[in-house]
Amino acid sequence: MATPRVPMLSPEEAAARAHDVGVPARLAALNVFRTLLRRPRAARAVADLLMELLSGRALEHRLRELVIMRIGWSTGSDYEWTQHWTIAQEVFGLGAEDLLAVRDWDGSPRFSERERAVLTAADEILATGAVSSATAECCAGWIGEDALIELVLSIGAWRSISELARSLEIPLEDGVASWPPQGVPPR
Repeated sequence: MATPRVPMLSPEEAAARAHDVGVPARLAALNVFRTLLRRPRAARAVADLLMELLSGRALEHRLRELVIMRIGWSTGSDYEWTQHWTIAQEVFGLGAEDLLAVRDWDGSPRFSERERAVLTAADEILATGAVSSATAECCAGWIGEDALIELVLSIGAWRSISELARSLEIPLEDGVASWPPQGVPPR
């Protein structure tokens, strides 16, 4: 395990702090939350946002997970890519071929126009900090205005997780292989 820039709480301390502020125990066990729970109220705010976005009330699970995987790959976040490699498949039923295709989605025939629109939004926000008017209009046409709000929030939230994990060098959980399935990071 890599040495994080900020020491993580022990699993027991993270669980106790999570309990005190209402962060779900399954999140408290993750290394990213073992770091975030050093600031319990901030951890609660992040957990609340992520859990709301994961609920899929407006933005479909598949679209959100494709975007998260794109962010993980584009930002070089091993932590984000690795966590959502499993979540996207085991919890939300995405196929490995689709997850791998987000690495070069623009050249892949795997994605529908709707999926291409949200992936374009992710790339634009990563590149410029905002989605263009044309892409926002295209996305809203495919997924609706409420889902567009969740899309932009999702891109921002998981971009922040990527930045946190990379900046603080938060290690992968014990026993988890880096950059699944081939162990090859972005170049």
